[in-house]
Amino acid sequence: MSFGEEVKKIAAELEEMGHEVLLPNRILLDVMKDLNSDPVKAKTRNGYDAIRVHFNKFLEADAVLICNYTKRRVKNHIGANTLMEAGFAYYHEKPIYALNPLLNQKYIHDEMYSFDIQVLNGDLSKIE
Repeated sequence: MSFGEEVKKIAAELEEMGHEVLLPNRILLDVMKDLNSDPVKAKTRNGYDAIRVHFNKFLEADAVLICNYTKRRVKNHIGANTLMEAGFAYYHEKPIYALNPLLNQKYIHDEMYSFDIQVLNGDLSKIE
């Protein structure tokens, strides 16, 4: 996750609005900061299956918020992990929100638009 601080701010705003927030696994945030770590081993170290733990949060959640910010000069970037998460949420019939507009990222355009994502245009009050 590239935008940990931004996501924490969004989480605080949502909590102030009365929402319960389930953040991505702290272990992933901490391990990814360690540039010497093997990201594959980090996600499964000591018998801890971080990916399954992370996806179990989607099963608990009432909705999913995609925090899509500019990354490497790609406005409102959505990467492979977010695509995977959105597909999982869609499959489990969870409402999906995007903080910023979805752009035409050719490699994921059809999938992202088929998930019926509600674009907030930065307005968190639109989350039901």
